[in-house]
Amino acid sequence: MNLIGNIIWVVFGGLLLSLGYLFGGLILCLTIVGIPFGVQIMRLGMFALWPFGGEVKPTDNVMGCLPVLMNVLWIIFGGIEVALTHLTLGIVFCITIIGIPFGLQHFKLMMYAILPFGHRVVRR
Repeated sequence: MNLIGNIIWVVFGGLLLSLGYLFGGLILCLTIVGIPFGVQIMRLGMFALWPFGGEVKPTDNVMGCLPVLMNVLWIIFGGIEVALTHLTLGIVFCITIIGIPFGLQHFKLMMYAILPFGHRVVRR
């Protein structure tokens, strides 16, 4: 069932969403300071390409307060806009019964987009 959901997701916008994230990650990686943020955006892009069957879990080896600092910087400089976009799309998709699974995927992407540092995607 995950395969069918992922194929429909890719055909109806998931590929463009993922390419946007990957392009943004490459742009961020052009600067030394932006590399950690660019890597996280590219991970988000890979998760946005194939979201069905994946879960966002906290990492086991958290390195002190660095992920908290990076998440705060991420929220200030763009993470809130990305998360609000996924929240809006999730609500719009959940209006119809057919769109509920896609809305739930946007809510998962929103959780990863708001706090990407200290989290990872686990495939079932």
